[in-house]
Amino acid sequence: MLWKRKCKAQSRKPKLPAEPIELIKRMAIENRLWGAERIRGELLKLEIRISKRTIQKYMCRVRRPSPSGRKPNQNWSTFLHNHAHQLWACDWYFGCAEFRPVYDLIFRPLFLFSIIELGTRRVMHFGVTRSPTDEWTAQQLREATPYGETPRFLIRDNDSKFGATFSRVAKASGIEVLRTPYRTPKANAFCERLLGSVRRECLDHILVLSERHLHSVIKEYVGYYNSARPHQGIGQAIPNGTPAPLSASQPLPAANGANGKVIGFPVLGGLHHDYRRAA
Repeated sequence: MLWKRKCKAQSRKPKLPAEPIELIKRMAIENRLWGAERIRGELLKLEIRISKRTIQKYMCRVRRPSPSGRKPNQNWSTFLHNHAHQLWACDWYFGCAEFRPVYDLIFRPLFLFSIIELGTRRVMHFGVTRSPTDEWTAQQLREATPYGETPRFLIRDNDSKFGATFSRVAKASGIEVLRTPYRTPKANAFCERLLGSVRRECLDHILVLSERHLHSVIKEYVGYYNSARPHQGIGQAIPNGTPAPLSASQPLPAANGANGKVIGFPVLGGLHHDYRRAA
């Protein structure tokens, strides 16, 4: 009897370490389209050998089957994450429920149109006008893609300014237009966030004199937004990449940092600053 108990204890399988279990759960959560065999292959790349049945056991703990028994469809956030570098989004500043209209000095309304790339958060194009039309909006799309560098998808809302001409230009450029559902601002959240930053960081602190003045202000802000402003959504990175240190031949601004090692460039008359390290 003692010999049988000893053999049974020795034949028991060793317990799986915590790290592979956490990896299985993480891969199952982050990759909803992956099955157990796909996860097993990914673990083999990391030199972790686990059976398919063991992977299925831990996958069931983090994935709950749908009541209908069918596999869940890919949701909107997963689509945006998977195709971020092939996606652009566009929107208007004027007319959004959560943003105030842009008025000049004598209370005439102005319209601001913008196109953003989701993967890098880079502003690809912007335009300012007093009379937005379908033809004008289509021309903005042409100007945003001057050398045929087009995205695969373009997200837009159901505004009447995106008419037949706009759709025809997008189709001719090989762009698939994705219309957001009605009353769903979160479906175009990246562009909404950009317009919110424009309002909070720029237009709330500047008195707009004219259409030309607004264009010059937004142009300076977009340059700062793309080349110097860190973004939380991409891990505090900068859309155009980290700027290089300043060379000795570059002219220095009036306000320098401690011992001249960190230099601050004023943006929009000192409303913001772009800090660079001297070479």
